[in-house]
Amino acid sequence: MSKEQRARIDALLRQPRPEGPQSVEAMRAGFTALMSRMIVPEAIRTARTTLGNRPALRVEPDNNPRGGTILYLHGGGWVFGSPETALSLTGHLVVKTGFRSYSLDYRLAPEHPFPAAIEDALSAYRALLDSGEDPSAIAFAGDSAGGGLTVATCLAARDAGLPLPAAIVAFSPGLDATQSGETLDTKADVDPLFTRERLEHTAAMYLAGADPHQPMLSPAVLADLTGFPPMLLQAGTNEVLLDDSTRLAARARAAGVDVILDITADVPHVFQSFAGVLDEADQALDRAALFLTQQVRAPDAAAA
Repeated sequence: MSKEQRARIDALLRQPRPEGPQSVEAMRAGFTALMSRMIVPEAIRTARTTLGNRPALRVEPDNNPRGGTILYLHGGGWVFGSPETALSLTGHLVVKTGFRSYSLDYRLAPEHPFPAAIEDALSAYRALLDSGEDPSAIAFAGDSAGGGLTVATCLAARDAGLPLPAAIVAFSPGLDATQSGETLDTKADVDPLFTRERLEHTAAMYLAGADPHQPMLSPAVLADLTGFPPMLLQAGTNEVLLDDSTRLAARARAAGVDVILDITADVPHVFQSFAGVLDEADQALDRAALFLTQQVRAPDAAAA
């Protein structure tokens, strides 16, 4: 653990922003610029493809690939972000597990509000199953809004009668559109990225008037997680969304679901993105990779 590393990242994330709500275009450009600074491992190859009628980025390890697939859902408040902005995360997961990943370019709000992103993720999962992939060889993973989508997509798959994936990994997931978590207030002074007002701004675009009091939008407080696969939830203590993970973990435990709640001290939202410059990020991704390799029943890569 390095106080100097954490201090540098905190300062980076606290750089001055324009006052007041930003336009969608400005938010998208700013997020792309921030994420372009993240370290992407070299030992990967990428290719653009299509999955469930949506663009996707296939990310594979250069050496010693294994059977097994990660369906990755990027973060960005359901309004910004792309497979490219998440490449530091997908790249490191791919290198550490040997699995391939499909990072989905799902539709974004406000042009495409709820439930478009969930529909796209479910369609992508159907496409993997229809291609012959065994659900026991597929894991859902995502960060922030995408972490929330991993849970919502699993709910949608269960509702549709589909077999569920082998595992879920969610980094700092957004899981409560009702915004009722206590840490929205108790962590306001230490979170370098978010305030309640910023989250409400993007959430309103995604909701587009929909009632947040429904399981697909607020699984941390409303979802029945019965029958869910094992889950790993990772979050930092310096984020207002911390309670989203802690409350979902409690619901999972109550539903008889295997769940690991992995909380790292004094790190911000989706700290795993800082792999290569923050020791805690590398360690958290090592734990996520171990969890995935334990849960995913990878077929022989040559037969995959």
